[in-house]
Amino acid sequence: MGPQGAGKGTQADRIGPRLRLSKLSTGDLFRAAMAAETDLGKQIKGPYDRGELIPDDLTLGIVEERLELLDDEPDVDGALFDGFPRTRAQAEGLDRVLAKRGEHIDAVIEISVPREMLIERLAGRRVNPVTGKTYHTLFNPPKVDGICDETGTPLIQRADDTPEAIERRLALYDQSTAPLLDFYDARGVLTRVSGEQAIDDVTADILAAVEQAAAGQ
Repeated sequence: MGPQGAGKGTQADRIGPRLRLSKLSTGDLFRAAMAAETDLGKQIKGPYDRGELIPDDLTLGIVEERLELLDDEPDVDGALFDGFPRTRAQAEGLDRVLAKRGEHIDAVIEISVPREMLIERLAGRRVNPVTGKTYHTLFNPPKVDGICDETGTPLIQRADDTPEAIERRLALYDQSTAPLLDFYDARGVLTRVSGEQAIDDVTADILAAVEQAAAGQ
C-alpha cells in the first residue's frame, strides 16, 4: 500500500517472482479492460481518466475473477496485491472473497514517501501504451526521448498523471485509502517501509517484513 508514485508497482514486480506470488494490480486489469473496450472497460474509462476511484463492486468483481485464475497456475503460491484495496469497503469485500477460498491477508506493507516527492515522480512518468513498461523523464529516461527502448513505441503520459489528476488522486488517497492503514495495523499485519531509499533497499526491507510475517503465522 501507499499513495500513487510510492513505487508499489516497481516493488511488486521485483518481489512477486522471488516469493512465487502473482502480482494483482487493479490498475493493470482496468487498463487491459479499457484497451479491449469490454463492457467493464467502458464503464471505468470515465472515472479512471479523471483520476477518480473505480466503484467498489466493479473492482471486487475483477479481482475475484483474477484470483480464480490463479488456481490453475502451478508455479504460483499466492497473490501480491499492488495498490489494492483502496477503500474500507474494498478491504472488507476482499476479506469476504478470501474467506470463501479459505485464505486471508498475511502481510500489508506501506511504502511511505513525502508528498512533494510523489508529485515529482508522477508528473515525470511516461508509459508504453502497449506493454505498460514505465519510464521517468528524470529518474529512468529512455535512451531516445519519448520512445520505448524495447519496442520503439512512442511513450505517453497517462491521463491520470496530469497535474490536475495527480492532485485529485492524492486527495482521494488521503480520504479513502490512508485510513485503511489503521484498519490493518489494528489486525497486526501492517509494516511501514520508507520509499525514499534506493530501490534495492526498499526491496530488502519489504522482503524482511514478509519473512517476519510468515514466521509469525
